[in-house]
Amino acid sequence: MALERVTLTGATGLIGRRLAQALGERGTELTVLTRSPQAASSALRDAVPSIEAAAWDPLREPAPADALQGRDAVVHLAGERVDQRWSKKAKRAIRESRVTGTANLIAGLAACEPRPAALLCASGAGYYGARGEEPLDEEAPPGHGFLAEVSAAWEAQAGGARSLQMRVVRLRIGVVLAAHGGALARMLPPFRLGLGGPVAGGDQYLSWIALDDLVALRRPARLPVPALAVRALFGEMAQTVTTGARVMPARALMLGFQFRHPELGEALRATLGERAQRPS
Repeated sequence: MALERVTLTGATGLIGRRLAQALGERGTELTVLTRSPQAASSALRDAVPSIEAAAWDPLREPAPADALQGRDAVVHLAGERVDQRWSKKAKRAIRESRVTGTANLIAGLAACEPRPAALLCASGAGYYGARGEEPLDEEAPPGHGFLAEVSAAWEAQAGGARSLQMRVVRLRIGVVLAAHGGALARMLPPFRLGLGGPVAGGDQYLSWIALDDLVALRRPARLPVPALAVRALFGEMAQTVTTGARVMPARALMLGFQFRHPELGEALRATLGERAQRPS
Protein backbone atom coordinates (compact mmCIF):
# COMPACT_ATOMS: atom_id res chain seq x y z
CA MET A 1 0.00 0.00 0.00
CA ALA A 2 1.42 3.38 -1.01
CA LEU A 3 1.65 5.88 1.81
CA GLU A 4 1.46 9.21 0.04
CA ARG A 5 -0.91 10.82 2.54
CA VAL A 6 -0.92 9.79 6.20
CA THR A 7 -2.56 11.13 9.35
CA LEU A 8 -0.65 10.55 12.58
CA THR A 9 -1.61 10.93 16.23
CA GLY A 10 0.98 11.04 18.99
CA ALA A 11 3.45 12.67 16.62
CA THR A 12 5.46 14.41 19.35
CA GLY A 13 5.92 11.25 21.43
CA LEU A 14 8.91 8.94 21.49
CA ILE A 15 7.78 6.76 18.58
CA GLY A 16 5.77 9.42 16.79
CA ARG A 17 8.71 11.78 16.28
CA ARG A 18 10.82 9.06 14.69
CA LEU A 19 7.94 7.86 12.51
CA ALA A 20 7.15 11.41 11.39
CA GLN A 21 10.79 11.87 10.41
CA ALA A 22 10.84 8.58 8.47
CA LEU A 23 7.63 9.46 6.64
CA GLY A 24 8.99 12.90 5.85
CA GLU A 25 12.16 11.39 4.40
CA ARG A 26 10.12 9.31 1.96
CA GLY A 27 8.11 12.32 0.85
CA THR A 28 4.83 11.46 2.55
CA GLU A 29 2.30 14.26 2.97
CA LEU A 30 1.76 14.14 6.72
CA THR A 31 -1.13 15.44 8.83
CA VAL A 32 -0.78 15.30 12.60
CA LEU A 33 -3.67 15.46 15.04
CA THR A 34 -2.69 17.23 18.23
CA ARG A 35 -3.98 19.39 21.05
CA SER A 36 -1.35 22.02 20.16
CA PRO A 37 -1.03 22.37 16.36
CA GLN A 38 1.41 25.28 16.44
CA ALA A 39 3.76 23.59 18.89
CA ALA A 40 3.66 20.29 16.97
CA SER A 41 4.35 22.02 13.65
CA SER A 42 7.31 23.86 15.13
CA ALA A 43 8.72 20.70 16.70
CA LEU A 44 8.45 18.63 13.52
CA ARG A 45 8.91 21.17 10.73
CA ASP A 46 12.65 20.59 10.20
CA ALA A 47 12.22 16.81 9.98
CA VAL A 48 8.97 16.89 7.98
CA PRO A 49 8.79 19.83 5.53
CA SER A 50 5.37 18.78 4.19
CA ILE A 51 3.33 18.75 7.39
CA GLU A 52 -0.11 19.93 8.39
CA ALA A 53 -1.26 20.04 12.01
CA ALA A 54 -4.93 19.91 12.97
CA ALA A 55 -6.39 20.54 16.42
CA TRP A 56 -7.95 17.58 18.23
CA ASP A 57 -8.67 16.85 21.87
CA PRO A 58 -9.04 13.06 21.87
CA LEU A 59 -10.87 12.96 25.20
CA ARG A 60 -13.54 15.49 24.27
CA GLU A 61 -14.47 15.22 20.60
CA PRO A 62 -14.43 13.10 17.46
CA ALA A 63 -11.34 13.47 15.32
CA PRO A 64 -11.80 16.11 12.59
CA ALA A 65 -13.08 14.38 9.46
CA ASP A 66 -11.30 16.76 7.08
CA ALA A 67 -7.95 15.70 8.58
CA LEU A 68 -8.75 12.05 7.88
CA GLN A 69 -10.60 11.90 4.57
CA GLY A 70 -8.66 10.86 1.50
CA ARG A 71 -5.66 9.62 3.47
CA ASP A 72 -4.01 6.32 2.64
CA ALA A 73 -3.68 5.39 6.32
CA VAL A 74 -4.09 6.65 9.85
CA VAL A 75 -1.43 5.77 12.44
CA HIS A 76 -2.75 6.10 15.98
CA LEU A 77 -0.02 6.37 18.62
CA ALA A 78 -1.52 8.90 21.04
CA GLY A 79 -1.75 7.87 24.67
CA GLU A 80 -0.64 8.84 28.17
CA ARG A 81 2.86 7.63 29.12
CA VAL A 82 2.95 4.17 30.67
CA ASP A 83 6.47 4.59 32.11
CA GLN A 84 5.44 6.48 35.21
CA ARG A 85 4.21 5.65 38.69
CA TRP A 86 0.71 4.24 38.42
CA SER A 87 -1.26 6.40 40.79
CA LYS A 88 -5.05 6.22 40.52
CA LYS A 89 -4.95 9.43 38.49
CA ALA A 90 -2.20 8.10 36.18
CA LYS A 91 -4.00 4.81 35.60
CA ARG A 92 -7.21 6.64 34.73
CA ALA A 93 -5.30 8.86 32.26
CA ILE A 94 -3.53 5.85 30.72
CA ARG A 95 -6.84 4.07 30.15
CA GLU A 96 -8.95 7.03 29.04
CA SER A 97 -6.33 8.38 26.64
CA ARG A 98 -6.32 5.03 24.84
CA VAL A 99 -9.90 3.80 25.08
CA THR A 100 -11.81 7.09 24.86
CA GLY A 101 -9.25 8.59 22.48
CA THR A 102 -9.56 5.65 20.09
CA ALA A 103 -13.36 5.71 20.28
CA ASN A 104 -13.28 9.38 19.27
CA LEU A 105 -10.90 8.60 16.43
CA ILE A 106 -13.30 5.95 15.12
CA ALA A 107 -16.15 8.46 15.35
CA GLY A 108 -14.15 10.85 13.17
CA LEU A 109 -13.40 8.10 10.66
CA ALA A 110 -17.10 7.21 10.47
CA ALA A 111 -17.86 10.80 9.48
CA CYS A 112 -15.28 11.14 6.71
CA GLU A 113 -15.46 10.20 3.05
CA PRO A 114 -13.49 8.86 1.32
CA ARG A 115 -12.11 6.96 4.28
CA PRO A 116 -8.50 5.85 4.70
CA ALA A 117 -7.77 2.30 3.65
CA ALA A 118 -6.14 1.32 6.93
CA LEU A 119 -5.88 2.13 10.62
CA LEU A 120 -2.62 1.21 12.31
CA CYS A 121 -3.28 1.40 16.05
CA ALA A 122 -0.63 1.09 18.73
CA SER A 123 -1.21 -1.41 21.49
CA GLY A 124 1.27 -3.03 23.85
CA ALA A 125 2.90 -6.36 24.63
CA GLY A 126 1.31 -5.82 28.03
CA TYR A 127 -1.79 -7.25 26.31
CA TYR A 128 -0.49 -10.72 27.22
CA GLY A 129 0.06 -10.04 30.93
CA ALA A 130 2.71 -11.91 32.93
CA ARG A 131 2.92 -15.38 31.35
CA GLY A 132 6.41 -16.62 32.31
CA GLU A 133 7.86 -19.24 29.95
CA GLU A 134 4.72 -19.69 27.84
CA PRO A 135 5.51 -18.89 24.16
CA LEU A 136 3.07 -16.24 22.92
CA ASP A 137 2.28 -14.94 19.46
CA GLU A 138 -0.46 -12.80 17.95
CA GLU A 139 -3.04 -15.58 18.35
CA ALA A 140 -2.64 -15.80 22.13
CA PRO A 141 -5.55 -14.47 24.23
CA PRO A 142 -5.15 -11.43 26.47
CA GLY A 143 -3.76 -11.90 29.95
CA HIS A 144 -4.66 -10.37 33.29
CA GLY A 145 -3.65 -7.18 35.01
CA PHE A 146 -3.94 -3.47 34.36
CA LEU A 147 -1.99 -3.23 31.10
CA ALA A 148 -3.61 -6.37 29.69
CA GLU A 149 -7.08 -5.00 30.41
CA VAL A 150 -6.25 -1.59 28.97
CA SER A 151 -4.68 -3.08 25.83
CA ALA A 152 -7.66 -5.37 25.21
CA ALA A 153 -10.12 -2.49 25.60
CA TRP A 154 -7.92 -0.30 23.38
CA GLU A 155 -7.83 -2.91 20.62
CA ALA A 156 -11.57 -3.48 20.89
CA GLN A 157 -12.21 0.20 20.17
CA ALA A 158 -9.79 0.16 17.23
CA GLY A 159 -11.60 -2.87 15.84
CA GLY A 160 -14.60 -0.63 15.21
CA ALA A 161 -12.85 0.57 12.04
CA ARG A 162 -13.52 -2.82 10.46
CA SER A 163 -17.21 -1.98 10.28
CA LEU A 164 -16.14 1.03 8.20
CA GLN A 165 -14.50 -1.34 5.69
CA MET A 166 -11.01 -0.38 6.84
CA ARG A 167 -8.09 -2.69 7.44
CA VAL A 168 -7.06 -2.64 11.12
CA VAL A 169 -3.49 -3.37 12.20
CA ARG A 170 -2.79 -3.73 15.93
CA LEU A 171 0.80 -3.00 16.91
CA ARG A 172 1.57 -4.78 20.20
CA ILE A 173 4.76 -2.91 20.94
CA GLY A 174 7.17 -4.09 23.62
CA VAL A 175 9.63 -1.98 25.60
CA VAL A 176 11.17 0.54 23.19
CA LEU A 177 14.94 0.80 23.55
CA ALA A 178 15.42 4.54 23.57
CA ALA A 179 17.98 6.43 25.61
CA HIS A 180 15.92 9.63 25.59
CA GLY A 181 12.60 8.24 26.74
CA GLY A 182 10.69 5.19 27.91
CA ALA A 183 11.61 2.63 30.56
CA LEU A 184 15.21 2.20 29.40
CA ALA A 185 16.04 5.87 29.89
CA ARG A 186 14.70 5.69 33.44
CA MET A 187 16.87 2.66 34.21
CA LEU A 188 20.14 4.01 32.79
CA PRO A 189 21.41 6.10 35.78
CA PRO A 190 22.60 3.16 37.93
CA PHE A 191 24.40 1.66 34.93
CA ARG A 192 26.19 4.95 34.28
CA LEU A 193 27.41 4.78 37.87
CA GLY A 194 28.64 1.23 37.34
CA LEU A 195 25.92 -0.08 39.65
CA GLY A 196 23.55 -1.62 37.12
CA GLY A 197 22.92 -5.28 36.52
CA PRO A 198 20.21 -7.91 36.06
CA VAL A 199 16.75 -6.57 36.91
CA ALA A 200 14.75 -8.57 39.48
CA GLY A 201 16.99 -11.60 38.96
CA GLY A 202 17.20 -11.25 35.18
CA ASP A 203 15.42 -14.53 34.38
CA GLN A 204 12.16 -13.02 33.12
CA TYR A 205 11.35 -12.53 29.44
CA LEU A 206 10.96 -8.96 28.23
CA SER A 207 9.56 -8.04 24.84
CA TRP A 208 11.60 -5.19 23.32
CA ILE A 209 12.26 -3.37 20.09
CA ALA A 210 15.01 -0.89 19.22
CA LEU A 211 14.45 2.74 18.30
CA ASP A 212 17.36 3.98 16.22
CA ASP A 213 18.54 7.12 18.04
CA LEU A 214 20.17 5.64 21.11
CA VAL A 215 23.78 4.92 22.67
CA ALA A 216 26.26 2.29 24.23
CA LEU A 217 26.58 1.99 27.98
CA ARG A 218 30.30 1.17 27.92
CA ARG A 219 30.16 -0.06 31.51
CA PRO A 220 29.94 -3.64 32.77
CA ALA A 221 26.87 -4.79 34.71
CA ARG A 222 28.38 -5.28 38.16
CA LEU A 223 25.53 -5.41 40.65
CA PRO A 224 22.09 -6.96 40.23
CA VAL A 225 19.12 -4.62 40.46
CA PRO A 226 16.65 -6.15 42.94
CA ALA A 227 12.93 -6.15 42.16
CA LEU A 228 12.39 -4.08 45.32
CA ALA A 229 14.53 -1.25 43.91
CA VAL A 230 12.69 -1.27 40.60
CA ARG A 231 9.35 -1.17 42.42
CA ALA A 232 10.60 1.74 44.50
CA LEU A 233 11.38 3.63 41.28
CA PHE A 234 8.31 2.68 39.24
CA GLY A 235 5.70 1.50 41.76
CA GLU A 236 3.07 -0.82 40.23
CA MET A 237 4.43 -0.05 36.75
CA ALA A 238 7.53 -2.11 37.71
CA GLN A 239 5.65 -5.26 36.75
CA THR A 240 6.37 -4.44 33.10
CA VAL A 241 10.07 -5.17 33.71
CA THR A 242 10.08 -7.48 36.76
CA THR A 243 7.58 -10.01 35.42
CA GLY A 244 7.80 -11.57 32.00
CA ALA A 245 5.97 -12.62 28.89
CA ARG A 246 7.69 -14.59 26.14
CA VAL A 247 6.20 -12.69 23.22
CA MET A 248 7.26 -13.73 19.71
CA PRO A 249 6.79 -11.55 16.58
CA ALA A 250 5.45 -14.50 14.61
CA ARG A 251 3.33 -12.52 12.15
CA ALA A 252 6.14 -10.09 11.29
CA LEU A 253 8.62 -12.92 10.73
CA MET A 254 6.09 -14.88 8.65
CA LEU A 255 5.69 -11.84 6.39
CA GLY A 256 9.45 -11.64 5.92
CA PHE A 257 10.18 -8.60 8.07
CA GLN A 258 13.90 -8.34 8.86
CA PHE A 259 14.83 -6.65 12.15
CA ARG A 260 17.80 -4.30 11.95
CA HIS A 261 18.63 -5.08 15.58
CA PRO A 262 17.53 -8.67 16.36
CA GLU A 263 20.01 -9.19 19.22
CA LEU A 264 19.71 -7.28 22.49
CA GLY A 265 23.44 -6.60 23.03
CA GLU A 266 23.90 -5.12 19.56
CA ALA A 267 20.64 -3.19 19.85
CA LEU A 268 21.75 -1.58 23.11
CA ARG A 269 25.13 -0.67 21.63
CA ALA A 270 23.48 0.90 18.58
CA THR A 271 20.87 2.67 20.66
CA LEU A 272 23.15 4.08 23.30
CA GLY A 273 25.99 4.74 20.84
CA GLU A 274 23.82 7.15 18.86
CA ARG A 275 23.12 9.13 21.97
CA ALA A 276 26.84 9.65 22.58
CA GLN A 277 27.19 11.08 19.09
CA ARG A 278 24.42 13.65 19.56
CA PRO A 279 25.49 17.24 20.24
CA SER A 280 24.63 18.37 23.75
